[in-house]
Amino acid sequence: MNDNENNSNELSLEEMETGLELLGAQNTLSDFIDILDERTVVVREFFANYRCAAYETETKFKVLNERFSVRYDSNPIEAIKVRIKSPESILKKMDRKNIEISLQSIEENIRDIAGVRVICSFIDDIYKIADYFLAQDDVELIEVRDYIKNPKATGYRSLHLIVRTPIFTEKGKKMMFVEVQLRTIAMDFWASLEHKLRYKKNLPDELVREIGDELTDCAYASAELDKRMQLARDKMEMRKK
Repeated sequence: MNDNENNSNELSLEEMETGLELLGAQNTLSDFIDILDERTVVVREFFANYRCAAYETETKFKVLNERFSVRYDSNPIEAIKVRIKSPESILKKMDRKNIEISLQSIEENIRDIAGVRVICSFIDDIYKIADYFLAQDDVELIEVRDYIKNPKATGYRSLHLIVRTPIFTEKGKKMMFVEVQLRTIAMDFWASLEHKLRYKKNLPDELVREIGDELTDCAYASAELDKRMQLARDKMEMRKK
């Protein structure tokens, strides 16, 4: 749709919040998903802010990787992925966590709308890159969840950082929440396949448990692989010295 077209269906901020309040009163999601149609100006701006925050964060990691390439002749980052939560996913999370239904509440309580996943070569690289990222004066650390040192019961491993970082729009500076996940290649490989396998629908309970056990065993094998690769790298680094 052309931005210059006059769309009488565009929602004002007040209309959108009225709809959100209605959703809370009805305790239903399906009736309100259409209100978060990205054709509306308010919603386009809302999600554009999170996309900008994700892009800004992605750029910070790209710069760090480039600097490491020049100074240390190494690239600790293998890949960077960016994702923005869908409107439906946001609303379901609000409903699940019993969060007040309002735009302000979304911005204050849903801190993983913008997500940046950083795939590193080795475990040490994860912590090194995270330290340099958090040392930047426009990055505010809000929360750390270290699932590498303390894996989930499923075997999931990753370093999660919730940060606030600024974006600069035509309206001025705005601080935005971003979730950063840092993983090794092995961690990302396991997590991606685990998500596809564990949440298959219409499987018998016995098979679900069997697959869950197998995935947990694979997670332990993945963790052992990371340790062995890190050890091999450490030996190489020691030999250089």
